Amino acid sequence: MESEESEMIDRPIWRKWKSFAQFRSPWKRFFSFLHQRIKGLHKLSILSSFNGVVALGSSMSFLLAITLAYLLVLPRFQSQTQIHRTYEVQNSSGSPNECNLFEGGWIRDESYPIYNASGCPFSEQGFDCLSNGRKDRGFMKWRWKPKHCDIPQFNAHRILEYLRGKRVVFVGDSLSRTQWESFICMLMTGVQDKRSVYEANGKKITKQIRFLSVVFSSYNFRVDFYRSVFLVQPGPVPKRAPKRVKTTITLDKLDDISNEWIDSDALIFNSGHWWNPTKLFEMGWYFQQGGSLKLGMPISSAFRTALETWASWVENNIDTNRTSVFFRTFESSHWSGRSRSSCKVTRRPSTRTNKRDRSSISDAILKVVKRMVVPVTALHVTLMGAYRSDAHVGTWSDNPSVPDCSHWCLPGVPDSWNEVLFSYLIGKNRAYGP
Repeated sequence: MESEESEMIDRPIWRKWKSFAQFRSPWKRFFSFLHQRIKGLHKLSILSSFNGVVALGSSMSFLLAITLAYLLVLPRFQSQTQIHRTYEVQNSSGSPNECNLFEGGWIRDESYPIYNASGCPFSEQGFDCLSNGRKDRGFMKWRWKPKHCDIPQFNAHRILEYLRGKRVVFVGDSLSRTQWESFICMLMTGVQDKRSVYEANGKKITKQIRFLSVVFSSYNFRVDFYRSVFLVQPGPVPKRAPKRVKTTITLDKLDDISNEWIDSDALIFNSGHWWNPTKLFEMGWYFQQGGSLKLGMPISSAFRTALETWASWVENNIDTNRTSVFFRTFESSHWSGRSRSSCKVTRRPSTRTNKRDRSSISDAILKVVKRMVVPVTALHVTLMGAYRSDAHVGTWSDNPSVPDCSHWCLPGVPDSWNEVLFSYLIGKNRAYGP
């Protein structure tokens, strides 16, 4: 069993008092000794009584010092103790769902990162913060630790064997592409001949590219990315529409490339960052449903309608006996200021979520997934990102003049999303272990 130096962010206070219980016996003996000493002091003379008071004061001072030492010093000592990995997510029923992998904290782990972005040809230049000038490396040294279990230790060789002959598909926006890139770079650490991993059509990764497919030829395995930021279909402008309407989003029709997603063994969706006024109304994008333009429809209502369209498509088109379906929730950003245009990347994770652990977009996703009649797993990563104000691209991108507190550096937070994803995928297969 491997051990590692670790440091937990936002350690709950009850754990301190729980660990305090192990000192009950020594404290009990101390107080018993103190009680006997006080009884003896009553039998002494006035001078002795005065000396007893001094002794009692000294004892109480000693007791206070020990207590303060415990409260102030011991937690620091505990934060540097070794945490032993466990290699199972499942409990007796074998279901990874019975351990909440998304409730936990970040632990310092010197064995991270899993890969070097500069050595991975599928890591986008814009996300390689070290190559773009970031000097501190601490942001790569954190591992996500659930409260009541552990995520299996990453083992590229065993995951590749599990994925042999399969097809994994990511669908969504640029955050989905980041996870796709992370997924590939993690698995390439288990491939000896790097040339055996290639983009099927010789395409280069760009921000606007619609489709990418990377083949792991030695394993007859491919992992694809489809850019579909709304998941539903952009549509034409209806006749007699106001001039401000430049294009529409057809909320009751899934993206026209959705048929290409069906033949897969794992489908991972995301959407959310484009559902805001700046990227919709200010750009002339409005909603359409049932052939009618919905100029007054709120973005939140439109997003829920689009999710219901997606859910209906999954229920009617995906064989969930073969295909594992996931929807990743909203990824926390760390913009600040009144206009939320300020981007300050910290050197360490935050100790507080500052209300970033909740999102109306995530809530809508969770609600729709819960009502579905076929099994779909929500990858509820919102809390995971809420602490990571240190891990954003910031000014260390291919365009440093435009700060970025939405996207993540690679290696970084998306690797932890994938470690959770692997645990769910392999959870169906008992072959994954230390």
